[in-house]
Amino acid sequence: MKKQILVLLMIVNMLFMGCSSGENTKKMIKENNDPENNRIVATTVAVTEIMDALELDLIGVPTSYKDLPERYEGVPEVGNPMSPDMELIMSLQPKEVMSVTTLKHDLESVFDDAGIHTRYVNLESIEDMYAEVLKIGEQYHRQEQAEKIVNEFDKKLIEIKKKIEGKPAPKVLILMGVPGSYLVATDRSYIGDLVEKCGGENVFSGEKVEYLASNTEYLQQSNPDIILRAAHGMPDEVVEMFDKEFKENDIWKHFEAVKNNRVYDLEETLFGTTGNLAVSEALDVMVEMLYSE
Repeated sequence: MKKQILVLLMIVNMLFMGCSSGENTKKMIKENNDPENNRIVATTVAVTEIMDALELDLIGVPTSYKDLPERYEGVPEVGNPMSPDMELIMSLQPKEVMSVTTLKHDLESVFDDAGIHTRYVNLESIEDMYAEVLKIGEQYHRQEQAEKIVNEFDKKLIEIKKKIEGKPAPKVLILMGVPGSYLVATDRSYIGDLVEKCGGENVFSGEKVEYLASNTEYLQQSNPDIILRAAHGMPDEVVEMFDKEFKENDIWKHFEAVKNNRVYDLEETLFGTTGNLAVSEALDVMVEMLYSE
């Protein structure tokens, strides 16, 4: 009889342990989904949009002229991505601050000195971005949302490949403008990656850097079929700068792309300096530019 009671107690104990373990698991997942527990600050718009797509809340967002997702209405703004308000960020007591790898060189010492754990999300190419989406999704128990994002993009790539199948690859020159000057974007840049995904041939491929100094005579020798002009920082001002440059510098009129009216200005919200979740729409627009007659 004692033996039976002992076995019964063991079974009850195991059931209790199982329930307790299940409750602990549920509690852990609930805590991981609690924004107050995660305490994440995103310092760039692209990262903020990724967190929204993953259905994750934030305690701090970047200051930007761009519209941020509705989810973050009323969330404290922590300043410009390149010069965030460190005092405000520290007051929020984040567990993790998310910036991007392209700003790591400028910000790493600042965040390290403040003792703030910072994650530099790699958005330098489309593949890098989606790899990061999966990593963040796994870390914060958003695997389903992450996989959905990646799968939708894979479908878009298949669609793009069908659209451009059999078409000759256009030669493309990409100019990245900032107020007062511009650089040449190589195939290592994010926009260069978009061009490649759309079957275009960047006239400055095989370089080790994302951007090169511009030399109009050298650029003319590259003989591009298409010129893409991207704006960064203050887009309206940059477009005016490009218009003035193309009008006043006679060398541009000798470019075949200019003669054939194949010069296009890229909308900054779609074509930023790093990857973002507008990539599918950007690919559609890019295909139209590269293959329109």
